[in-house]
Amino acid sequence: MGSRTLLLILGLHFTLLGNVEAIVCSQGLISHQNKCIDADECTDLEHGPPPCGSYSTCYNTQGSFYCQCLPGFISTTTVNFTFPGQCTDLNECLEKPQACGSNTICVNTIGSFNCRCQPGFRSNITNVTRHCADMDECNVTAGICGVGGTCDNLEGSYACLCNPGHSNYGNKKAQCSVLTCDQFKADETPGQTVPGLAGLLSLMRNSCLALSNSGDAAGGRLTGEILLKNVYTEMDSFLSQGILNNSREVSELLGTVEDAMRFIGPQLRDNHTTMETDHTATELAVRRGQTPPTGPISLANDNARLDTSWETATGNGTYPGFALAGLVCYKTVERSVNNSFQYLTDTDTDTDTDTGTATASKPSYQISSKVVTALVSNPATDHLTQPVILTFKHLQVRVESSEMNYTCVFWSEGRVHEEGGAWSRSGCTKVTSNATHTVCSCTHLSSFAVLMALYPVKHTFELCLLTWLGLSVSVVCLLLCILTFWMCRSIQGTRTTIHLHLCVCLFIADLVFLSGISHTQSKDGCRVVAGLLHLFFLGSFSWMLLEGVQLYRMVVLVFNTTIRPLYLYAVGYGLPLAIVIISAITYPDGYGTTQHCWLSLERGFIWSFFGPVCTIIILNAFFFIITVWRLAQKFSSLNPDLSNLHKIKVFTVTAVAQLCVLGTMWIFGVFQFQEEGTVVMTYLFTILNSLQGALLFIMHCLLNKTVREEYCKLLSCICTPQKKRYSEGSTTNPSSSQSQGSRSAENTSESQK
Repeated sequence: MGSRTLLLILGLHFTLLGNVEAIVCSQGLISHQNKCIDADECTDLEHGPPPCGSYSTCYNTQGSFYCQCLPGFISTTTVNFTFPGQCTDLNECLEKPQACGSNTICVNTIGSFNCRCQPGFRSNITNVTRHCADMDECNVTAGICGVGGTCDNLEGSYACLCNPGHSNYGNKKAQCSVLTCDQFKADETPGQTVPGLAGLLSLMRNSCLALSNSGDAAGGRLTGEILLKNVYTEMDSFLSQGILNNSREVSELLGTVEDAMRFIGPQLRDNHTTMETDHTATELAVRRGQTPPTGPISLANDNARLDTSWETATGNGTYPGFALAGLVCYKTVERSVNNSFQYLTDTDTDTDTDTGTATASKPSYQISSKVVTALVSNPATDHLTQPVILTFKHLQVRVESSEMNYTCVFWSEGRVHEEGGAWSRSGCTKVTSNATHTVCSCTHLSSFAVLMALYPVKHTFELCLLTWLGLSVSVVCLLLCILTFWMCRSIQGTRTTIHLHLCVCLFIADLVFLSGISHTQSKDGCRVVAGLLHLFFLGSFSWMLLEGVQLYRMVVLVFNTTIRPLYLYAVGYGLPLAIVIISAITYPDGYGTTQHCWLSLERGFIWSFFGPVCTIIILNAFFFIITVWRLAQKFSSLNPDLSNLHKIKVFTVTAVAQLCVLGTMWIFGVFQFQEEGTVVMTYLFTILNSLQGALLFIMHCLLNKTVREEYCKLLSCICTPQKKRYSEGSTTNPSSSQSQGSRSAENTSESQK
């Protein structure tokens, strides 16, 4: 390498070193035209996001920058910083207690704060002055304390001073209402005041008069809690004597206790008070405030539960500043009101509320729950817009309730021409009931209970005797029909096969009905009985449908009336079996109830039977109408086949009669399996069910000429001596042979039809 080349390389090297030194600048500077100038980190977003983070301001300096928090925010480290994310909200309400001044409420916000006036003060807040002045409620709202009170303005509030004869029950911001004590006045008529109740009336009247006479200066009077305790001490002493002798005394006790709770409730200090003694259990709920309370109320004890709302407790009238709801349970009063049912027997039992039908006999009643009083501060509770719900626990758990029905009732005081009171169910309905509890819905408030109604019609001796005798006759007649259709060869054919299996289904169904319809002790056994009844009663209607189809084919198709046995069995037994299987899979608990081994009424399960039955009846009615119409056309023709038409006419008449018998029977059967079937429906169902087998025997056997001849032949064979029968049988009679041949031809024609 020459010296000249070496000099060129060294020159290039130093040139490159010089260029590198020209573009290198210190931190905070940038190169610009081979010069280093200041970099504005606050606005230069090409090299990254703003360096200070949220809630801060960036300030640029020569070769650097610094950050400051926005007003209303504070740094957790230093005032000025060069790294992001250090500004947090400054809570001025804590850091600056005097930020809002007097009679105000400081409310912190992000980066700032607000000042609001305390209740009872009016706003006087500006950007400079942050103070609130007292509000004179007495002048702002006219009549704020009512006509019986005087308003006294206070700093930030007010108080109502009640005049004598008025009270706001300790709620100084409530209106003063008229306070009357006449409800606690004992009857001055000799013998009218309930013995033992005078002490309770005296206690309540003295407390009421003390509050009424003192007006607002009621210092030293009994508190609500102490007065409530004293009341129940008197009640326990009264009830332990068991001296409630008639309904008038019961009415006085219930009315006095309800008035006492209305008087005591507003004086209670706590919002929720419970008290239980040997004879009573009480739960009271109180709400106070300038605005009416809202929302649900639920009060309960071991024997009952009340569900209502504060809207019901306050009502639509003037809100007095407090609301009350209470539930009082009497543990022993039911012994004294167990025979007061004249209101029910006089009026209420004339119509069955569950079925809507008139009852022919008056049931007996027995009280089945504790007596409770439900009350609210709203005085107008005769017609509530929203009903209250009461849940009662039964005195006894009854698994078998076939003779019983639970009824919701209230205690109604005596009418003008009667004294005392009695149970009535006007305005109360039963929502649901089981073995342990009954739920009631009532559109008014009073004292309530649940009665257990005993309906003797369901198991009277006459009805049981009629059922057993009638079904026994029906079973015997059906057995004769089965033997006749099976053994009588002269009537064999498709129609006879249908009759045979119809009678078989009814025969089995009646036997199961007799032996197991009321045996509800075994749940599984009862389900089996209900399933068998479902299957074979549906089977009987399926064979009735086949008879309608057969009649239709006889009239319309004429020459092709035979139906293959496989099709008959598929419809007669397969269709009912499929319905039963689907029903059992869908709702297995629907088979068997506490009253009958039959289909349950819950979830509409009964329609797994009545639905197919109604469909079959409608289809058969259609087939029979077409049949009669075609018969009328054939009779009007010029050359009708009178013999065939006569047979079709007879078949149609008997089939229509059969449909009417079975269909009518199950129309009444709908009412039989209700919770409270009426007397008329029960007897009609029993009579028609009993006659069912007998009517089939009359229509298909006794009215059939061929069958009658077979019966006569059988009877003659039984009655004629054996030797004579043998000699007659060995004698050849041409006329007899001819007669037999003609009968055989007739039977062949019968089978074809």
